[in-house]
Amino acid sequence: MSDMQEVRQALLTGERAEFQASDKRYIDTIFDDGESPLKHAHAIELESSSFKWKYPLWYCSDISAKDCTWFEMARAGVWYTDNIRVEDCTFEAPKNFRRCHDVLLRNVDFVNAEETLWDCSNVSLNNVSARGDYLAMNCSDFKADNLRLVGNYPFDGARNIEISNSRLISKDCFWNCENVTVRDSFIAGEYLAWNSRNVTFENCTIESLQGLCYVDNLLLRNCRLINTTLAFEYSNVDADIHSTVDSVFNPSSGTIRADAIKELSLDPTKIDPNKVTIITDNR
Repeated sequence: MSDMQEVRQALLTGERAEFQASDKRYIDTIFDDGESPLKHAHAIELESSSFKWKYPLWYCSDISAKDCTWFEMARAGVWYTDNIRVEDCTFEAPKNFRRCHDVLLRNVDFVNAEETLWDCSNVSLNNVSARGDYLAMNCSDFKADNLRLVGNYPFDGARNIEISNSRLISKDCFWNCENVTVRDSFIAGEYLAWNSRNVTFENCTIESLQGLCYVDNLLLRNCRLINTTLAFEYSNVDADIHSTVDSVFNPSSGTIRADAIKELSLDPTKIDPNKVTIITDNR
């Protein structure tokens, strides 16, 4: 890429300021007032540059951004874009990354992650922090390591999700999902993983009111459930829990192993208790 045209310390304004740009490197450049400055751009490198207005990267491909900033009005910043790598960047604007494919984010902060990473596929996050609701709705083939999320309803309708070494403070996390694996993480929030199938937690600490209900094929390995009540309702569960569970409420089938269960409901008018095995230290 040494033959790239270099744009350095420019102030670019006006709608579609660099429309259909290709094989360009922007350094210390400000994309200011004007929508869609890099629409339909290809083979672009951005370094220490900033976007200050709407829709900067739409219908793009082969994009690299490092040490860049999307300011508050750079809303809906990256849509319909393939093969984008973003490192050491800050996003103040919401609604970033929509219907994108092959996305790599490393050392990225989403100050307002509302409606971010929707309908994206083949996504990799490493050391990302995000605050906002509805992160990663309808995503597929999504991997995250060291994701720190504060926001409700993330991953709604997502599939093929792998999360590790992360902290999720989120109500209604992993709803309507398929094929989810979470390892070595902390998850806190009500109604965890409802209406999902093939959900696995390994070496996780979970706090949830009425969590892990209506799950088809729920697997917990070496997990701790703290302050977790009314768990597993109508779930098919295989659980290995190394803590006391405050209450288990009418799982549909499976085996639950725990240090202790304070309150256990196996209501024969709701489920078949013969399909459920409970193993505790005191039983």
